[in-house]
Amino acid sequence: MVLESEDVQSFLTGLVEIAAKSFATSYGEVFCGVTLLRPRSMVTVASSSDEAQRMDEIQYGFDDGPCLRAAREGYTVHIPDFLTEDRFPAYREAIAAHGIRSALGAPVRLEAGASAGLDFYSMTPDVFDDKAIRVAERVAREASRSLRLAVKIAHLGDESRNRQVAMESRTAIDMAVGAIMAQNRCDQDEAITILRRASSARNVKLKDLSAGILTSVGQTRPIRTHFS
Repeated sequence: MVLESEDVQSFLTGLVEIAAKSFATSYGEVFCGVTLLRPRSMVTVASSSDEAQRMDEIQYGFDDGPCLRAAREGYTVHIPDFLTEDRFPAYREAIAAHGIRSALGAPVRLEAGASAGLDFYSMTPDVFDDKAIRVAERVAREASRSLRLAVKIAHLGDESRNRQVAMESRTAIDMAVGAIMAQNRCDQDEAITILRRASSARNVKLKDLSAGILTSVGQTRPIRTHFS
């Protein structure tokens, strides 16, 4: 699945579809969602169905629930029946109003800096017995290594894109400095000072000001770095 997935989101979608199917035969219809929490990143969520997505959105609205608590605190959270549950009081009422009676959140253990949880919902109370809990925890364990790899790949991809953007910005700035040197017959330090003063005076980022300077001297093609 990691090799076939274009990104973490598509991997998570495949994961919840498999997880939901693992319960379908013995436990009736079960909705499944997954939450991935990463540093400096929004919650990434995938759902096995529209219903599961709606249930997860309710959880995010309260910033608490079985899946979020499992992801953040690293233990399985079992809700036998929302109508008799005394945890998550506001969330409990909201989700019970949608007909959901029981839920199960299983942590997916990742490396430091990221956490995840699998969430299972049912419209039947007391549906998740000891065997169901073991199944959920097994799915979470088996997903752990693959999700770690998917997160690493995504992190490397983010770093590569960030480096590329930084190199392209640096290239544009260097080219603008060269244009200023030619126009003002000055050295590099003076050209950089001129560029920085103009950026500060106009309250424009250096890379954006540099792109404008290059456009004014006839550079109409997108700036590309030729270093890899």
